Amino acid sequence: MAPGGGVSSCKELVESWPKFSRFDTTKTHDELEKSITCVGEKFQKCSIHRLLECPICKRSMYPPFYQCPNGHTLCTICKTEAQNCCPTCQVELGNIRCLALEKVAESLELPCRHQNLGCHKILPYHRKLKHERRCKFRPYHCPYAGSECSIKGDIPTLILHLKEDHKVDMHTGCTFNHRYVKSNAQEVDNAIWMLTVFDCFRRQFVLHFEAFSLGMTPVYIAFLRFMGEDNEAKMFNYSLEVGGFGRKLTWQGVPRSIRDSHRNVRDCQDGLIIPRSLAFFFSGGNGEELTLKVIGRIWKEHSTS
Repeated sequence: MAPGGGVSSCKELVESWPKFSRFDTTKTHDELEKSITCVGEKFQKCSIHRLLECPICKRSMYPPFYQCPNGHTLCTICKTEAQNCCPTCQVELGNIRCLALEKVAESLELPCRHQNLGCHKILPYHRKLKHERRCKFRPYHCPYAGSECSIKGDIPTLILHLKEDHKVDMHTGCTFNHRYVKSNAQEVDNAIWMLTVFDCFRRQFVLHFEAFSLGMTPVYIAFLRFMGEDNEAKMFNYSLEVGGFGRKLTWQGVPRSIRDSHRNVRDCQDGLIIPRSLAFFFSGGNGEELTLKVIGRIWKEHSTS
């Protein structure tokens, strides 16, 4: 046998396993029943999520489950990265399936992890992860584009966060007339103005206005995002208009859900694009201070079916 393997190493490994005593047959039936009840109560205190959690990466495990000869479990990804060495006890992993734990997982129906945010679905364990990735109750990322904000939460939480932490302007109504002013208008590369939140039809919409470079051309863009799911966003339309001196640019579109990142919407140019030269013309033409008036309206799309 090759060094480091074979019967002797397996024997040493087996001898190193902890010894478990058998049931004491001298115990009475009542004593045994009491012991089993006590064990059951302790087991119930152990979260089933903890039992099916990979001890290495701390993520939920999905079949196939693996274990080392000492019984330490780990997920498929961690097994691949472990290079055939148990991360817990450093013995050779081999290719041992933990079939008992897989059977436990197959028999389970568990609530969605976003239950506290409003999802009441009970799902088979093997479908739970896929559902949670798309669950409409999963938390949203903060839509503020001016910083790398890591806050996540439901819509009321984010509204409060935008108001208190980012000092975002909050308005009520489905029409708006905003003036954006920038003193040093020559600095347009990724210059993000503070967004504005509108409460309309008892839903919230986020208006973005910023400068960025489209290829080699500096431009401005304005667009609207919906604080909710994409299928709800499609129920609404909006229009934007900028102009001056007898000329104007208009845009009509459908707001994008904040599930879709600000950067993605901007890079898709899904909004009102204003070339810098035209923006300066609307501002009076001095090329130093930018003053743009953005007029907008939000309305609900009525089905004709």
